[in-house]
Amino acid sequence: MQHRREIRFLLNGREVSVADVGASQTLLDFLRLDRRLTGTKEGCAEGDCGACTVLVGRLGAEGLSYQPVNACIRFLASCDGCHVVTVEHLSGPDGRLHPVQQAMVEHHGSQCGFCTPGFVMSLYALWMETPQPSEKQVETALQGNLCRCTGYAPIIRAAVAVSEYGSPAADYLTTEREAITAQLRAMQDGARIVTGPEDNRAILPASVDDFAAALLEYPQATIVAGATDVGLWVTKFLKPIGPAIFIGHLDGLKEIEEGSDALTIGAGASYTDCEAAIGRHFPHLGPYWDRIAGWQVRNMGTVGGNIANGSPIGDTPPVLISLGAEVVLRKGDARRTLPLEAFFIDYGKQDRAAGEFVESIRVPMPAQGQRDAAYKISKRRDEDISSVAVGISVTLTGETITAARIAFGGMAATPKRAGEAEAALLGKTWGEAAFGAAAEALPRDFKPLSDWRASSDYRMLSAQNLLRRFYLEQGGAASPVQLTA
Repeated sequence: MQHRREIRFLLNGREVSVADVGASQTLLDFLRLDRRLTGTKEGCAEGDCGACTVLVGRLGAEGLSYQPVNACIRFLASCDGCHVVTVEHLSGPDGRLHPVQQAMVEHHGSQCGFCTPGFVMSLYALWMETPQPSEKQVETALQGNLCRCTGYAPIIRAAVAVSEYGSPAADYLTTEREAITAQLRAMQDGARIVTGPEDNRAILPASVDDFAAALLEYPQATIVAGATDVGLWVTKFLKPIGPAIFIGHLDGLKEIEEGSDALTIGAGASYTDCEAAIGRHFPHLGPYWDRIAGWQVRNMGTVGGNIANGSPIGDTPPVLISLGAEVVLRKGDARRTLPLEAFFIDYGKQDRAAGEFVESIRVPMPAQGQRDAAYKISKRRDEDISSVAVGISVTLTGETITAARIAFGGMAATPKRAGEAEAALLGKTWGEAAFGAAAEALPRDFKPLSDWRASSDYRMLSAQNLLRRFYLEQGGAASPVQLTA
């Protein structure tokens, strides 16, 4: 197989080739320190504040698409074959402000200015995708951008007004799209990339099969999909990750199959990639999906990565376990399937052998009489980690509960089903008494810990109340029950 030692991509309007790119080198450091593109800021260095937001364009099945991402936790090696756009590229050749920038000026959307480039880039992506956004769409797009000065109202007004200052049809990313697409296609040579020093090596497989082979060669390697978790290992814990195998470019791991009996999600599909299919088949997960981090992280983070890292507070495992999901693991050419709850053995320990990786997740389609819900409790409503998360799935035959699957995150060392609570519901008549009994059974299922996110007592009371909330809402409450965190 052909090998290549350099990373090639477009940076604003120029082609860039960088050799010996270490696995832990971030895109943000490259932009600021190597290319002196200092409009991209470092605020939190953990993908939380959005000051480092840039656009990354990548060729996919539907052509070239651009998404805002966090440059602080995006590794440079993962940018091979991409078009990276920074805030410096927005103004025209004559220095005239871009419509998004002009709207921010006219509506007083900036004060100290530190976070402004990140806001501009997120709003740029929104404007290109939705030229006439609603305030709700703006708020969702800005979940991953924090401002300590303006209070957001002027920024929202600017976002709604951008099209008064120009049209996406005249924007560079529209008028030059064919040329950019041709440049990116020319970079695709089907080679495996091996770059960086031996102790910080970055490996980009040429295909999924090549990934399986590479992981057998480097079974100790760190697998990097979206880097929304691994990025913090580098920026916050200064942890070496080499050798690292990057898989975010592998389209074969991003396939989403909507079958008659199940939704199959490739482990490399991002939260954004999955959003439409999830909304079609599991509409109760729509509002929950919007609360997974912010837009930038949803564009980078993957469902497979959220499962594979084994975190007890990951957002997707509890809700997928409640739906009866299975995970497909692959080692070389061999595959095995197991229930998702069985993948999590103990804190920091998963049923995954050396050289094995999560290839896909299979989620059964809802059955007749199935009622589902997903809830998340966190200190901050948007872009925050769960204190408690739960997926609840109950099946009724008439008024009798014939199946129940309840899975919690944040209540144990792993995402875990509430077996005693489920047993308290089975065979019972749908009603307040049944769910009261299930809530009372939860202390037999869990002994949650206390930490800075929540105390043990708070977690338990929240979990019990979420079961009661499910009953009230599924029982025909006129509007979602409002419980304060």
